[in-house]
Amino acid sequence: MARLTDRAFEILRAEVDKCAAADSVAGEVYRRMVIKRLEKLRSQNGTFASTEEIRDTFKDEFPNFSEQALKAAVKANRPPGLFGKIIFAGSLLGSAAGIIWLINLPFPMIRLPVAKTMPILLLPSFISMDHNYRQAIALVEQSDQLVNKATAVADFDLGEIKAKQAQKHLDALPVWFLGYYPKRYCSLFSCSWRFTVDEFEAARKNVGRMEAQIFQQKNAFTQLNQVEQTLNAAKQEYQQAKTAADRQKATVNWQSAIDQLNQIPAETLAGETAKKTLKAAERDFQAMGGVATGSVRADNLIEAAKEFALSASLASQKPPHPAAQWEQIAELWQEGINRLKLISVDNPGYLDAQTKLAQYQKNLGITQIRLEAEKDSAKALQEAKSLFANLQNDVNSQNPGNSLSQLQQIINQLESVKPGTTVYPESQKWLQSARKKQQEWQKN
Repeated sequence: MARLTDRAFEILRAEVDKCAAADSVAGEVYRRMVIKRLEKLRSQNGTFASTEEIRDTFKDEFPNFSEQALKAAVKANRPPGLFGKIIFAGSLLGSAAGIIWLINLPFPMIRLPVAKTMPILLLPSFISMDHNYRQAIALVEQSDQLVNKATAVADFDLGEIKAKQAQKHLDALPVWFLGYYPKRYCSLFSCSWRFTVDEFEAARKNVGRMEAQIFQQKNAFTQLNQVEQTLNAAKQEYQQAKTAADRQKATVNWQSAIDQLNQIPAETLAGETAKKTLKAAERDFQAMGGVATGSVRADNLIEAAKEFALSASLASQKPPHPAAQWEQIAELWQEGINRLKLISVDNPGYLDAQTKLAQYQKNLGITQIRLEAEKDSAKALQEAKSLFANLQNDVNSQNPGNSLSQLQQIINQLESVKPGTTVYPESQKWLQSARKKQQEWQKN
């Protein structure tokens, strides 16, 4: 609606023209300025311009502007009467249908006078209200059935759609019109329904209650889905765990998922589903408890075996070592092997134990070979020394006899000393000396 009506504009323009004619110097310039301001007001839509807003358009240029003309313009700058507006709008629309459309708009200021004098003209409103009311009630009942007798989350999705549709129809009902005027419609068309404010409020409360229920139910299902994912992930982590730390972490996640299942509201459909999932999860967790006990025992045995293996490995560094040290190293490997052999076939740690057992037995075999080599080499050197002493006595007693044969026997003993033993360097010195002596005697 224009802020300045055409009638008010004409009154103001006439007075502006009169004031401009009285000022022969700048009157025409001021006139164009003021008329431009008034036209701007007339082109704007909104509330009607106040007296001060109109006065501001000319007070600086025409201080002698007639107050009587201003009051007349302000009076003309007002909306016409109700029925005048209806007739005016009807003339613009060009038909009776336009008038019917206008008086059926949801504005009390239009509908109340019409309802008192010509209620038949509001028939479209009553028909629309009847339709929206019936749809709202039906959809509320459908939504209520879906929500309160749901068997799956899809029921809540459909119930939510029905509730929103019901709310849309309720919003289309003019609340201010519910208490009285539908009675006129019912008196004309013998409707059997009771259309009251109380019933309208009850329907809205039901929609609000169902929306809250749907939110709670869907939120519970979201929580249940998240917990089930956590539970399944924890089970998978436990099955794939290769170390005690990994199994412990999976166990904690498993127990946490069970605790979260207990937190899902029992009054929701998801809560009912969670009860079944909870029983299965607790049963599996208890069964896993026995397996976990065996796993802990296996882990402890494997860790103990690894400690023996570490000690054996450290003691084996920087060979050669005397036989006593090789014996100690072999005992350490054997202790580790003994621990691993205690893990049974049905234990979750059996495969890991067997892998380490094969490695430890291999290392024990190498240690035993080194031990035997050390013992045999030490014995061979000792025997070579004894033979050499006997040979020396025979030479000193001028009984050379079979000296070369004895010397060859000494050489054979020295050559049997294995490289990588503690006595090998010493045996090489003896061997060099014996071969030199053999060469000398053979020349003689």
